[in-house]
Amino acid sequence: MPDRYRTILLFGAPGSGKGTQGKIIGQIPGFHHNSTGDIFRSLDLQSEMGRKFWEYAGRGELVPDEITIALWKQYMKGLEYINQFHPENEFLVLDGLPRNVKQKHLLDDTLDVQKIIYLRANREKMFERLRRRALKENRFDDASDEVINKRMEIFGRETRPVLDLYPQHLIHRVDATMSQIRVLKEIVSDLVPLKEAVDGLEVPESEGASALPNTPALAVNGTSR
Repeated sequence: MPDRYRTILLFGAPGSGKGTQGKIIGQIPGFHHNSTGDIFRSLDLQSEMGRKFWEYAGRGELVPDEITIALWKQYMKGLEYINQFHPENEFLVLDGLPRNVKQKHLLDDTLDVQKIIYLRANREKMFERLRRRALKENRFDDASDEVINKRMEIFGRETRPVLDLYPQHLIHRVDATMSQIRVLKEIVSDLVPLKEAVDGLEVPESEGASALPNTPALAVNGTSR
């Protein structure tokens, strides 16, 4: 059992598609996708952590980083306990954490970050995606340019600086304006050697990762995040 979770971080501004890609990758054997939304939806309001979270949320305040990370760690231990996550042979694909520098430091004792996928797209493209998603999912607040601008500013001010704290050779920058299947192909090209190394397989130097592995229910038409 590893001391820390082998981790792939998905980074990108709102509308870059990281949520969509994370869900697809999570369907590949050996990879477990997890987003911050998962822990919030799983909260037991009768638990101490659940009560603390809703105290802040009920006042419209941001939940302190310490509580957010403690909730996430508790959630992950629960997944291990019920055999939904197997850190000895699975990679954790994280979407939405860490959101800022403080969260990064709070997670250093838990995450062994082995690759960072940074999905990049121009601002206009991400605005277009968010507006389209808002209409499709009836999230009309996200259709507001003011709200979108605010989210972009938060990403640039709080989340983007986290990348500077990791070794640059771990970061793979991917053009998120490509089709979803091409973005997935770029990501998988990084994941294949990592997974084969964990499985003890020798990766042929002449063999690229041009072909996607067989994955169950490989849907690529999800909504970009």
